[in-house]
Amino acid sequence: MKNDWKAKGYVDEPIDENIDLAKEIRRMCKQKNAVVLAHYYTEGAVQDVADFVGDSLALAQQAAKTDADIIVMCGVHFMGETCKILCPEKKVLVCDLNAGCSLADSCDAKDLKAFIDEHPGYKVVSYVNTTAAVKALTDVVVTSSNAKKVVDTFPKDEKLIFGPDKNLGNYINSVTGRQMLLWNGGCHVHGQFSLEGILQLKREHPEAKVLVHPECPAPIQQLADVIGSTAGLLKYAVESEAQEFIVATESGILHQMQRRCPDKTFLPAPPEQSEGIGCQCNECAYMRLNTLRKLYNTLKHEWPEILVDETIAKEAVKPIQRMLELSK
Repeated sequence: MKNDWKAKGYVDEPIDENIDLAKEIRRMCKQKNAVVLAHYYTEGAVQDVADFVGDSLALAQQAAKTDADIIVMCGVHFMGETCKILCPEKKVLVCDLNAGCSLADSCDAKDLKAFIDEHPGYKVVSYVNTTAAVKALTDVVVTSSNAKKVVDTFPKDEKLIFGPDKNLGNYINSVTGRQMLLWNGGCHVHGQFSLEGILQLKREHPEAKVLVHPECPAPIQQLADVIGSTAGLLKYAVESEAQEFIVATESGILHQMQRRCPDKTFLPAPPEQSEGIGCQCNECAYMRLNTLRKLYNTLKHEWPEILVDETIAKEAVKPIQRMLELSK
């Protein structure tokens, strides 16, 4: 049976339908001294049972300081790697090894190494949405929350390579006045919002504020009232006096927005292929591989476990720790 699990990438064990999954997950966390970290883009039921919910920066910060013996990362594979790199002595689990990331996949370490070799004298700034092997080639890691702050720490004349997200890189160039060389990568979710769909929503809700993640293409960013990280958009929604918001990022964040602001209206920006029937949400299929059932089985069997090559981890931890230090 476990061989089948290995092939599938997750624990596929039947669960008694009478089990209260959320209650049992919390019981096992206490029993095993485990902590569940969940990204804003996971489904609401997973967020509700987690010990901590946040964006990539907050999750890394939380992992770095936890005293738990086991960390369960409900997110995507590179997030589990980041936890393991920061906490090599802890057991790091994920719900499904198939939960990858199109943005991380757009930058292979061998290809990046060749690009770096073609541009001697450049420092490398890598988005956290990258593999451990890419981080090992990097001078400093950034998230969408701290990218501008971290980039601003370099001298104005420093030659920089930024990757892999070209949209975030273009945005940081625009707000810093820099001309970083950009890797041609992108997120499949943030890259498929419908410009016309957002304009139509704006016509129907003229008072709504448009909230846009910087991984979105420039034409979508140009419609924004606010451009920011997932955590930044949530903070704006909570503090704003506006009552309606059009949200152009992965729709999982709407769960936290609605939870924090029950009297406000949040409208998910539709993807290009929306048919106008049913939910118009733009969801990450990888994030949706995290479910309560998989989380329960992961904790029960303490698998799948994330392991990172020690040589790679030794180099990859340096730019992550530099990011955390600069983000204080």
